[in-house]
Amino acid sequence: MEIFTLANLIQFAVLIFALSFHEMAHAWAADRLGDPTARDKGRLTLNPIVHVDPIMTIIFPLMLRLAGSPVVFGAARPVPVNTANLQHPKRDHMWIAAAGPISNIILAAVGIVLLNIAWQPLRVATEMGGTWAPIGLEVLRMTVYINVLLAAFNMIPLHPLDGSWVLSRFLSGDAARAYGALRPYGFFILILLMFSGVLWKFIDPFMRAASMFVPR
Repeated sequence: MEIFTLANLIQFAVLIFALSFHEMAHAWAADRLGDPTARDKGRLTLNPIVHVDPIMTIIFPLMLRLAGSPVVFGAARPVPVNTANLQHPKRDHMWIAAAGPISNIILAAVGIVLLNIAWQPLRVATEMGGTWAPIGLEVLRMTVYINVLLAAFNMIPLHPLDGSWVLSRFLSGDAARAYGALRPYGFFILILLMFSGVLWKFIDPFMRAASMFVPR
């Protein structure tokens, strides 16, 4: 099996950009809501170097590829948030967390618009032998699918994903304490859901919905 085909490299490049945009959105939201921690640490940037996590950004997507996964995704280094700087910690932390998936939805929407505008010219250029045209089509396709995947994945309400902070906003009392007790096990539950196939059943409807807007 070829690991580093052109399609794989395009997929990985789009993933790195999407993750960097996602983390920058967290940093931007935190800064706007009064917490400059991420900005002070240089995270308010699209520079992928400051967002890359060796395990989740590099090794994890590579393992998925080696395992023959039909989709490749990963995660970046979490943006630091100091809730002591927030006027309304619980509410504001929810918006900071939600900013990441929202940024991916925005990128996916931009990809859909550009793909529908450029589809016919790029198809014609491809048929005429243009070498850059199929690359452009693949970049736009991957922009849509990878960003929808990241948005859906990150909104799963399990720690350390963004969805856990969004759900926490609406919990209190015993429910909040019970949910908080699950935090140390969130990653392991996530891995179990991934390898059991349950995770893909949650994500697949979003991917199918996105495909309705992608010309064929």
